[in-house]
Amino acid sequence: MSRDRAPAASRTLAARPGRLDVPNFSEEGGVRFLHFGTPWVQGAMKVQKPADLVLEYTRQMMAWLLFLEPPVGADSIGTLGLGAGSLVRYCLKHTPSSVHAVEWNPQVTAACRAYFRLPAEGDRFRITHADAGAWVEDIANRGTCPVLMVDLYDAEARGPVRDSVAFYQACRRVISGHSHQAGVMTVNLFGAHESFSRNLDNLYEAFEGRIVVLPEMDAGNRVMVAFAGPPLEITTEMLLARADVVEAQYGLPARKWARFLLPVLC
Repeated sequence: MSRDRAPAASRTLAARPGRLDVPNFSEEGGVRFLHFGTPWVQGAMKVQKPADLVLEYTRQMMAWLLFLEPPVGADSIGTLGLGAGSLVRYCLKHTPSSVHAVEWNPQVTAACRAYFRLPAEGDRFRITHADAGAWVEDIANRGTCPVLMVDLYDAEARGPVRDSVAFYQACRRVISGHSHQAGVMTVNLFGAHESFSRNLDNLYEAFEGRIVVLPEMDAGNRVMVAFAGPPLEITTEMLLARADVVEAQYGLPARKWARFLLPVLC
């Protein structure tokens, strides 16, 4: 979810009536945008390059790559909130990991399949339609996603729809179900919104202070990075070297992130 507003023209997708937000989309300059009947952008895709990350905040959501290699084997990259499927497409193309997306609204999934080239479910990708709050509380999901990306907004964009201490504590158990397992979570927040301070406090309590904030973007989004499991041993040299690898391998502005985080982490 971005604080960027939509291009003027948009189309509404056919959808069943009900209390779930109804997806619609707009298109401009070769980029297709997902909305929920408001100007707020819920996701975006380059029509000719669907695996690219168009919105800056989605690139920052991948900042966990500074600290962990993509999980392999039984572990997955988890995403809470599907949006336009940008993070799913990117991770499936650029990492060897499997991806588990949790999305409350089946109409969003249908829109992604029809208009945003969402990959078919299979060995590396699955979708669970569930309330993210209930999903993270399910003991079966503890320790299953050492990487978790959280982007939970509704049509009104009045701050995340799940943001309590208990919710973030449950997220912590998902990324590190056992004390020996390191996990990293990224969360998309709005820096200028009244919900920001509350979320910052709740994340700080849930993760016992092990959080950092990435640089604010023009659209006002702030991405938080939270850590669980064994303490990370990070030196300046290690962080900068890893940033070089991430930037070269994934095409992400990791050096900028690393320079911003150095005073906090090293």
